[in-house]
Amino acid sequence: MINLYHAGFNIIENPDIHYGRKNADFGQGFYTTDSLDFARRWAREKPGADVIINSYSLDTSSLKIKEFKRDTEWFEYIFANRRQKPDIYAEYDVIIGPIANDTIYDTLGIITSGFLPDEEAMKLLMVGPCFRQIVLKSERAASNLKFLSSQVLSGDDIAEARVKYAQDNELFQAEFATAMEELEKDM
Repeated sequence: MINLYHAGFNIIENPDIHYGRKNADFGQGFYTTDSLDFARRWAREKPGADVIINSYSLDTSSLKIKEFKRDTEWFEYIFANRRQKPDIYAEYDVIIGPIANDTIYDTLGIITSGFLPDEEAMKLLMVGPCFRQIVLKSERAASNLKFLSSQVLSGDDIAEARVKYAQDNELFQAEFATAMEELEKDM
């Protein structure tokens, strides 16, 4: 059993795994995290809508789970999904792994341009905070998900989350710049 959280604008008691973008990191599915703190940071505002954190428990005992680390396999899977290629892990009920940072396409450009060897460019993808996403990909996974509660975030909660998100981004940008400088020295 794991506790999961989903940030959005609606109370979602029975998630639809077919709703949402097909070209997301791990393809189409219901995206959650096991970190309440990160769910709050991930929350976005929309005029006229409440920001809601839905809480769930997931019974994983009978589910087929694929877990990624931040490595080449993870990168290739995300890149294939963002290009809407066939899902090579379609037999899994749940996919767990790091959220791709915003430089994934810049790094891919560096890789394909030949500016850096693949292994050096891959180092850039390892920079920054590593938050986990847990994606329910099958009806079986959705049926093992139990809705626990929902919470409307206050304006103060949202402001605090924005500050943490900005701090994370500032740290990431500094680490990325340092990694680029180190790679340039080695050339």
